[in-house]
Amino acid sequence: MPPIRIILADDHPVVRHALAALLEAEDGGIAVVAEAGDTDAALRAVLGHKPDVLILDLSMPGTHTSLETIPLVRERSPQTATVVLTMQRDPEYARRALRAGALGYVLKAAADSELVEAVRRAASGDTYLNPSLGAKLVAAPERPTGPPDDLSGRELEVLRLIALGHTNAEIAEQLFLSVRTVETHRAHVQQKLSRSTRAELVRYALDHGLLEDS
Repeated sequence: MPPIRIILADDHPVVRHALAALLEAEDGGIAVVAEAGDTDAALRAVLGHKPDVLILDLSMPGTHTSLETIPLVRERSPQTATVVLTMQRDPEYARRALRAGALGYVLKAAADSELVEAVRRAASGDTYLNPSLGAKLVAAPERPTGPPDDLSGRELEVLRLIALGHTNAEIAEQLFLSVRTVETHRAHVQQKLSRSTRAELVRYALDHGLLEDS
């Protein structure tokens, strides 16, 4: 059998190198063909290599959020399955990742014991979910996925940071975006919400619970 071809997408090089060593220790059954440090590079790598599996960190910088990237991978490379690797233990994140099209959801704390199995299952078209999260997912009621008005995940991030008082330059630095990209996202938010002032955006964020975890 040919090896399972993998792309590793994580914004921390040390993590990528450790994961590559873990996966390639599987007696030649898994081959890491590329690595990426943001979602844009991940999409380019997927298009260039058409791998069997993309291992994607849930909190990645880039034009698209990781959750937005998952369906883009399916659209551009249908044979590529996505396995999410994350520190997020909240079952709602797992629910959103699976709904977006991921076939696997693995916690970084359990990567040494679960990641290889998740990759093998995903390459075969099967799903894998961290067992403890699976139980919580069944028990936890589904929460609203966010405010209305068709805001994207990145637009929500920008809106939240605006409401917290950050400037466009500060938001760009936090999200690893250019200031011009932040300005574009901000303009889209203002257009979709029909709100132009910071005070109006803060009120919207408060009304929709965007600042509750701040």
